Amino acid sequence: MIMANQMTKTLLVLTGSPRREGNSAALAQAVRRGAEKAGTVVKIRFIDDYISSFLRDCRTCRLPDGECAIEDRFRTLFFDDFLPANGVVFCSPVYWYGLSAQTKSFFDRTFCYYASSYPGAAQVMEGMSRKRIGLALASEETYPGAALGIIHQIQEFSRYTHSEFVGVVRGIGNSRGEVAKDPNSSIPAPEQLGRELFERRYSDYRLDTERSGKVWL
Repeated sequence: MIMANQMTKTLLVLTGSPRREGNSAALAQAVRRGAEKAGTVVKIRFIDDYISSFLRDCRTCRLPDGECAIEDRFRTLFFDDFLPANGVVFCSPVYWYGLSAQTKSFFDRTFCYYASSYPGAAQVMEGMSRKRIGLALASEETYPGAALGIIHQIQEFSRYTHSEFVGVVRGIGNSRGEVAKDPNSSIPAPEQLGRELFERRYSDYRLDTERSGKVWL
């Protein structure tokens, strides 16, 4: 079943680092703790447990029944965990000012199932839409611009899928567990993101958005 039960909020935390005890994993665990305090059902998944190949050419790779021919566990992750979730938090290290290859591959591989050549594309697109999205990044450098490209990508993914990108947190650290020593409190921040993911006010005004006539900035 793709559509989530709206009575219980479910959150998928996708970790894009291969290090099980690294800084991205620490941020993911902090998101989980915060979300569970709010009564959310949480799953944490390491992407490289499920993906072993980049996206190929679906025109030549797709099986006769429309299924993806790549023999790994991406389909399980996508259909069993991602599509049913009400919210998703992507946790990734910053590699060369972008997402990790594992995280980028996750986005790329979704194409196989929402492309019109997949028989269930319409249902998949429905499941991909209207989620609450969060982002937690770990990087060694403090330079604010290091994460801007990633933030923009997640922002555009969210808008493309009619989802709500409600928050970004960033932990500074390189060695294992170093984000916990970040003076900017990088561990409480993802806990707060997890706790508030489904409650934070979200707005994305356009010129034609209906608004109150009383607007004071």
